Amino acid sequence: MSADNTAKPARQIAWPSVITVISAAILIGAEVFGAAFAGGWALAILFGLGDQGARILQAVLFAIGVFVMIGFIRGAQRIEPFTKRA
Repeated sequence: MSADNTAKPARQIAWPSVITVISAAILIGAEVFGAAFAGGWALAILFGLGDQGARILQAVLFAIGVFVMIGFIRGAQRIEPFTKRA
């Protein structure tokens, strides 16, 4: 057996990038999920759907908000990498 001298360099967490992305995600998440809640309520009133319709619309808009947040985090991670070479 031979020793492998071409070891991969260690990777470290880039804490400033992680904190920046998490902070932005909290801010944007509050806006997205607040809009989902208010939008579902407003659309239910506009179309006369009642409380059950409002809850369904809010759930659908909340699910869309989850996909928006996943896309945001993935995009932010490309710009602000969470790891760096040591």
